[in-house]
Amino acid sequence: MPTYRYQSMTAGGQNRSGTLTANSRADAVRQLMQRGETATQIEAASGDAEPRSTATPMPRIRTSRPTMGRAEMATMIRELATALEAGLPLMQALKTIRRQASGRAAPAILDFFIERVEAGDTIHKAASEYGKPFNDLIIGMLKAADASGRSDEILHQLADLLERGVELRRELLSAAFYPMIVAALIVASAGILVVYLIPKLLGPIIAADPDAVLPFPTRVVMGLSDFALNWWFLVVAVVFIATISFRVWIATPENRFQFDRMKLRIPVLGRLLRDIAVARFTRTLGTLASAGLPILDCLRITRDTLGNAAMMQAIDEVQDQVTAGRPLAEPLERSGLFPPLLVQVVHLGERSGRLENMLQHAASAFDRQVGISLKLFTKAFPPLLIILMAGIGGFVLAAILLPMLQMQSLAT
Repeated sequence: MPTYRYQSMTAGGQNRSGTLTANSRADAVRQLMQRGETATQIEAASGDAEPRSTATPMPRIRTSRPTMGRAEMATMIRELATALEAGLPLMQALKTIRRQASGRAAPAILDFFIERVEAGDTIHKAASEYGKPFNDLIIGMLKAADASGRSDEILHQLADLLERGVELRRELLSAAFYPMIVAALIVASAGILVVYLIPKLLGPIIAADPDAVLPFPTRVVMGLSDFALNWWFLVVAVVFIATISFRVWIATPENRFQFDRMKLRIPVLGRLLRDIAVARFTRTLGTLASAGLPILDCLRITRDTLGNAAMMQAIDEVQDQVTAGRPLAEPLERSGLFPPLLVQVVHLGERSGRLENMLQHAASAFDRQVGISLKLFTKAFPPLLIILMAGIGGFVLAAILLPMLQMQSLAT
């Protein structure tokens, strides 16, 4: 019977190691589970090998695996953290939440985890092998949970992080809903006026005196109406080509950098985008650092959560500086893209050795700032749209009334 060297973790978080004899690697994992331990590493001892089957292995058919959204992911991870917090070993915790799982994605993911953990893999390796929806952030946190004795605590932090991301996305959608409705009404009303109503109202006036010189607003509106009626297919083609061209243009890293940097300079909207990115970056960095990951790994993972090429490039430069042994705060300040509060918090955290705690407190402050920026955006944007709508309506009204006044003056 083969001998295996193992490293495991007890329910109390104590690390253990030793050797045991088992029929297979999966059998070794089961023996550790029966002792209330979770295997973190199992390998055959030198000179021993796991018995091979003489049958020809069947090829594994790769199929698309079901995925899930962030809200479902947060719920599943929260349930796993709660089960581990109650003292259940990892395998028993996975099987417990599997019995309660519903839907299509969660049972499939948990079945895959149970299969891989029974075979001796860690849960972060199983998540990495599964692929989407497990990104670098989730895999990094699961790796920290596997490597530390605080799995339940770190998984609760990961669930909090995912839930905050879902809440932020909902806040953004709710804040943008009313302005989008107003903008859609402006476009629809302008299209109806220009294409249908204006020609019917001004047609008789123009037919009564074809040689009359029409006012400038009238000429503009009638020109737009004729163009929309006779060349609508050209408008559709131009919009389609412009959309494709923009996607090709924005796919270039240099152009994406310039576009994202320009977005940060837009009044009100740019500040909102920056606050959202900084709040997500700060909370993620603090959560990963508190989980015990090295600072360079934390920066690499949090880089992709920014969602802005200009800020992501700044983090790349920060990583280079930190690799060279320089403090984290200096390159953040030189980039000019991060608020002074974050730079000051990072500076004080590095000097005091309490960077993780200070980042978590700063993340709460930035979350409040995002709320303020959202309120400012939702209060400032609708009046701007109303002013735009009033301008369009006034221009169209002038296009209708000025010819009438002109004909009346000529008649008198």
